[in-house]
Amino acid sequence: MKTALLVIDIQKDYFPNGRFPLVEPLAAAQKAYMLLQCFREHGGRHIHIQHISLEPDAAFFIRGDGGSDIHDAVAHFEGEPIVYKHYPNAFRETSLLEILKEWGIERVVISGMMTHLCVDATARAAFDLGFKVIVAADACATRDLTYGDTLVPAEYVHKAFLAALKSYGDVMKSDDVIALLADEMYVNRKSP
Repeated sequence: MKTALLVIDIQKDYFPNGRFPLVEPLAAAQKAYMLLQCFREHGGRHIHIQHISLEPDAAFFIRGDGGSDIHDAVAHFEGEPIVYKHYPNAFRETSLLEILKEWGIERVVISGMMTHLCVDATARAAFDLGFKVIVAADACATRDLTYGDTLVPAEYVHKAFLAALKSYGDVMKSDDVIALLADEMYVNRKSP
């Protein structure tokens, strides 16, 4: 099955000293890097997705501000595809769908930030567009949320959204994603 990796919004503003830091972003970025390197080393298709705010009074991901840059942990290499988005859903008003169709992609592996927003919106849209979906659970990060007077810790936000995304595809650890892809590549090489 032709698979592409999406690396969503792993940008400097989400890290310590950024404008909108998440909980444990570096740990998630390191897992995303592991996936990214696997795809790079084996010639797999992968796309960086970078959010740039269109709001004139945006608090983060401001065009031209260093905080909107892709974090060094998953550095974008020259020549690698990059999609710029302005909404949580990476398919909305971008070239992402056209790129994936051009490549003949049937399945997407999703990593990135934030689990409860852009990862969630993109995974659901990918499913609705007919792609098989894998969310690399440990390659995603989020933040604490509040509802009324209740503080919902990032760990619970993350797990709740991953639990819901199991209705749209597979939710797996990065090591398991790599093992699955390696097994598929082995089977495809052995097939006549």
